Amino acid sequence: MLATDTTTHSAPPFLEVRNVKKSFGGVKALKDVSLTIEAGQIYHLMGENGCGKSTLIKILSGAQPADEGGQILIDGEATGATAGDLGAIGALRAGIETVYQDLSLLPNLSVAENVAFTEQLVEASGRLARRLNISLLNETARRALAEVHLPTDNAFLSLRTDTLPLATRQLIAIARAVASEARLVIMDEPTTSLTRQEVENLLHVVERLRSKGVAVLFVTHKLDECKSLGGRAIIMRDGLKVAELDVALHSKAEFSHWMTGREISETRYRTDPKLGEVMLEVEKLGDGKAFRDVSLKLRKGEILGITGLLDSGRNELALALAGVKTATTGKMRLNGQEIAPQSTAQAIEYGIGYVPEDRLTEGLFLEKPIQDNITLPILDRLRNALGVISVRRARSVAEQSVADLQIVAPDVTIPVQSLSGGNQQRVLIGRWLTINPQLLILHGPTVGGVDVGSKDTIFRIIQRLADDGMGVIIISDDLPELLQNQKLRVDRQPSADQNALL
Repeated sequence: MLATDTTTHSAPPFLEVRNVKKSFGGVKALKDVSLTIEAGQIYHLMGENGCGKSTLIKILSGAQPADEGGQILIDGEATGATAGDLGAIGALRAGIETVYQDLSLLPNLSVAENVAFTEQLVEASGRLARRLNISLLNETARRALAEVHLPTDNAFLSLRTDTLPLATRQLIAIARAVASEARLVIMDEPTTSLTRQEVENLLHVVERLRSKGVAVLFVTHKLDECKSLGGRAIIMRDGLKVAELDVALHSKAEFSHWMTGREISETRYRTDPKLGEVMLEVEKLGDGKAFRDVSLKLRKGEILGITGLLDSGRNELALALAGVKTATTGKMRLNGQEIAPQSTAQAIEYGIGYVPEDRLTEGLFLEKPIQDNITLPILDRLRNALGVISVRRARSVAEQSVADLQIVAPDVTIPVQSLSGGNQQRVLIGRWLTINPQLLILHGPTVGGVDVGSKDTIFRIIQRLADDGMGVIIISDDLPELLQNQKLRVDRQPSADQNALL
């Protein structure tokens, strides 16, 4: 049954989607989805990974056709026999701009060229003009950049976009939508890799767009961001639109229930954890640059959360503990033995596993099977007497990991890139559990592209590992993620000691 908080409108909406369906082979990605987008409103497209969100925004942006029978109306007028008739150029002409997670910027072009590129393309009716009007290009870019609070001087306009940080490139992609006079901006999980301050800046830009009459469709898993922006939530599950709700009228628990179809606790605090003896002692550890004089203790069965600003040294501390980078001062002791890991391989020998921050670029081999990704650290253990890796044993290890971590996959031989974000993250965690670590360090394990149901599963896995006696350290700037733990450490400066624990 569809849950809806009703609203009434006299004029036709900017965009109306009617009865859109989409199948890939025998898999139904969208099942008779209808929705309405009004000018100057904020909408949140929500749901677990695999619910159909990505397919829907590809159809709205003209990147993918719908199956026959669906229809898209712009200002009350049909755009064609099917929703797929819109097409990429048709979507741009209708005023629909999409900011994908990969941003779709051209890295070797300047800021100005990226911002005004869409406008030039549309004006040329699908053909690039032989000579761009540089003066018009720069002026168009300046106006758009000012709307998103980015610099407008010539030096910034001429910078290549691949030299800029992610948050800046995110705003440049939005400025491109402004330059094309978009009426609807679709943002596909735009805050996944941003800091809290960068997220705040982006949310201000979204509100500014709304105040100018632009509709915004915000694809997100993050309920706190939805609450901050307000507007309406369109919730999908299993290819269906199951609810459309006013964000202000419902709790996060209700949204979680609609997205997953089950009850999910907003707090997962451990009750009466059984802590063992001190397993990790860090004394005045430093790398001479990013952090110094860091001291901490971790007991068996304990989960320690470490947070701080980007330049606080928290990331570098995690890398030093995991042997990815080398500490130059101080001492580390693991179960009473002094250690100084100089590499990931050496850290593995000590029983230290490290789940990196960005699973896509630092962790997983996306085109390789689940089996290969999980068994990577233990290949030597899988060799037979002739030195050949036993495929049977590798498959057995991978299948056990898939079962233990509740990874949703038809077979361990499929490529990791075919999995949802939450399942990819569990594959990466599974890799490091194959070494039977004494200490597991996780960098933002539930932040990047992990839906609410997968977050709940990952938190429970982490707590289960701690309950079994493993020491766990979580590095993150996402406070809801850290507050699931019994102990939180805040690094306000590059140096800190146990007194910084809250």
